[in-house]
Amino acid sequence: QVRLVESGGGSVQAGESLRLTCEASAYTKRTYFSCTGTWFRQTPGKGLEEVAAIYSDGRTTYSDFASGRFTISTVDHEHLLFLQMDNLRLEDSGMYFCVKDLAPPDTDCRAPTRYWGVGTQVTVSS
Repeated sequence: QVRLVESGGGSVQAGESLRLTCEASAYTKRTYFSCTGTWFRQTPGKGLEEVAAIYSDGRTTYSDFASGRFTISTVDHEHLLFLQMDNLRLEDSGMYFCVKDLAPPDTDCRAPTRYWGVGTQVTVSS
């Protein structure tokens, strides 16, 4: 069973930075291909929203609130997904989830399976 574990959350002041890490286990390149790595967050005011995504071709996308402040990256052969968050704001507080869409190799990601981590809490104070 694929397992995703996030780390790096914590309590910081506005303007500071955090680096979130997601480590995936229980799969290898022979069993699954990583189609997409995504960070979501759940905040009290806005519910669940996508933060940033990185695709197998290296392309990245960011939500408006993350663009220019957050950076998503991956070390795919080590099954690691990162989210560097700079200049944090009060409204960035929430639970951050790592999500990976995995598919069997040589299927062109036609029907990936989505896996969720358990989340890591980020709290930004003034």
